[in-house]
Amino acid sequence: MKIGGNFPGFDISAKGMSVQRQRMNLIAENIANADVTRTADGQPYKRKFLVVSEKQNTFSGNLMQQTGTLRLATTDQAHIAMPAEVPGQPGGGTGLVSKEMVDQKMGDVVYMPDSPDADKNGYVQESNVNIVTEMVDMISATRSYEANLTALDSSKQMVKDSLGI
Repeated sequence: MKIGGNFPGFDISAKGMSVQRQRMNLIAENIANADVTRTADGQPYKRKFLVVSEKQNTFSGNLMQQTGTLRLATTDQAHIAMPAEVPGQPGGGTGLVSKEMVDQKMGDVVYMPDSPDADKNGYVQESNVNIVTEMVDMISATRSYEANLTALDSSKQMVKDSLGI
């Protein structure tokens, strides 16, 4: 979500809120599927989580990304190689990359011989979702979302106050 234009504070807060919304969606999916012992592939549901990392750009790539046209004068073309295309979003951005991952840990194995998902010995492998962990993650995501919203409101107020000068 890009809303800032010439105000990067808006973009940073919006990206932060977007990431926290993605986390909340995954947490909600995990809680909803916590008791699923067999998915379409025949395995128990595996917990999903979001990994957020910084996009790795070169110095020259960041320079081109911020300005779009600025070129450095160099004595040797091999000193700073300027890319033909700017990586990432045109005109800037927060540089965050989020990726959905699946937790490969095994869930608990419980003896339930009457379950249709039981193996030949009567054991059922449960999902690896821990509701307490998901609730803690949900509180963390909610607080982070609120912090980004507060930062967005502060940026908006600063712009509004500067227009009143």
